[in-house]
Amino acid sequence: MYANGEGVPKNDVEAAKWFRKAAAQGHPEAQYNLGLMHYNGQGVPKNDVEAAKWFRKAAAQGHPGAQNNLGVMCALGRGVPQNDVEAYAWFSIAAAQGVTSAEVRDIVAERMTYEARDHAQRLAQQYWEKYVLPFQN
Repeated sequence: MYANGEGVPKNDVEAAKWFRKAAAQGHPEAQYNLGLMHYNGQGVPKNDVEAAKWFRKAAAQGHPGAQNNLGVMCALGRGVPQNDVEAYAWFSIAAAQGVTSAEVRDIVAERMTYEARDHAQRLAQQYWEKYVLPFQN
């Protein structure tokens, strides 16, 4: 409500406080939103390491937006070491769940050798089994 100004005045600091409480309790949407807030410096200091941490927590619970954003951070080396294999894997599982912006994996793939792409595809399959299937209804 604070993030969108619904029923209360818009207040990013207050939104971050409540997202943090829910994120600490394991709520993936709150973890994702807290990651976005750190990524953008909205209501909290801009901090790519914190953003990646919260995206990773949400991604591990099957959140496709967080998986895509973690792919971005891996591709760019923001908050995590730059790693095209990881980026490709995260983009792949996000794309398989309908995140259209995950198409940037093709750009990452162009930087990779055939062997690295093959490894990334195997990793994506592992991630799918670990981070997506358990959370599908």
